[in-house]
Amino acid sequence: MTAQEKKIVENKISELKKEMNEVHGSKCEVYSRVVGYLRPVQNWNKGKKEEFAMRKTMHIGCGCDCNSDK
Repeated sequence: MTAQEKKIVENKISELKKEMNEVHGSKCEVYSRVVGYLRPVQNWNKGKKEEFAMRKTMHIGCGCDCNSDK
């Protein structure tokens, strides 16, 4: 990478960092099942939150030829 290309990349990174400071979103509440019923994740204890972070999502098809993911 030439010095000029490096300068262009550094300038772009600087611009993107400035843009990120101006991004304002809204709070999003996540629900998941603990023991058979849905609850907001933010209300869980530390252990349940750690378990939630380790979970893996799986998608299983219906088993027929309809190409449905349900």
